[in-house]
Amino acid sequence: MHADYGLVPAETLKSMSGRELLDAMRRGELPAPPIMRTLDFDLVEVDEGRVVFEGRPSLMHYNPIGTVHAGFAATLLDSAMACAVHAICEKGRGYTTLEFKINLVRAITEATGPVRAEGVVLQAGRRVSTAEGRLLDGAGRLLAHASTTCLMLDL
Repeated sequence: MHADYGLVPAETLKSMSGRELLDAMRRGELPAPPIMRTLDFDLVEVDEGRVVFEGRPSLMHYNPIGTVHAGFAATLLDSAMACAVHAICEKGRGYTTLEFKINLVRAITEATGPVRAEGVVLQAGRRVSTAEGRLLDGAGRLLAHASTTCLMLDL
């Protein structure tokens, strides 16, 4: 689990490419976003246009019907897809999520064990980029899949 959580100063965000920023977070040189502590997930891989997070579903994520809340899967997938887009950003550029769609195909419980959210850029544009994501269990079974559209911004 990442030891340091907080906000990266705006000057730092502007001075690094998206991939440089994400790699520095993964290595623990910059703080990870607090949401990663809240939902217990970590950034484990960063490549050009591809990012992977690993999460640990637990009882703290349960909904009233006895399974992990869909928001857990949605947050991991939104993070993976959006950060995949961020990983293609040049210095001084960023993004915001315009929309995303998620399909939940298998229930998640504490017994599911660790999960991997993989995000990959499908189309990189100057104004709009798209990405897709898959949430997999330890055996590689698909738990959920999603797609996103991100608006590209100058920071």
